[in-house]
Amino acid sequence: MTKALRRTDLIHPELSYKIIGCAFDVYNSLGSGHHEKYYQRALAEAFSGQNLNFFQQVDFPLKYKDKVIGRNFLDFLVEDKVVVEIKKGEHFSKTHIDQVMEYLKMSNLKLAILINFGVQGVTFKRIVNFS
Repeated sequence: MTKALRRTDLIHPELSYKIIGCAFDVYNSLGSGHHEKYYQRALAEAFSGQNLNFFQQVDFPLKYKDKVIGRNFLDFLVEDKVVVEIKKGEHFSKTHIDQVMEYLKMSNLKLAILINFGVQGVTFKRIVNFS
């Protein structure tokens, strides 16, 4: 009998699994073609149903030499560990990935999950902050 291989280098694997499962539950229930804000509302309900602690539209200031010059808003911060950004479409653009990397740097967190609700289903990308 072979022992199942288990990766030990993943950041927050169990939490990631729950988050992604919630995204699939939302898509399976709603289907495609809805506005991003409706997926966000449904995802908040799914997170609550899984007893996940989260904040929505988390405000992170953009600073230049200690002066706030703008604001960025994360879609979700789950368990104070994972940034979750949702999109609607068929692919992840470089702009989406750059945006999430910037959120990770600003928040000093290690993991973000970019979730895309598209016609073909849910796709996701784990993005790790190595800095």
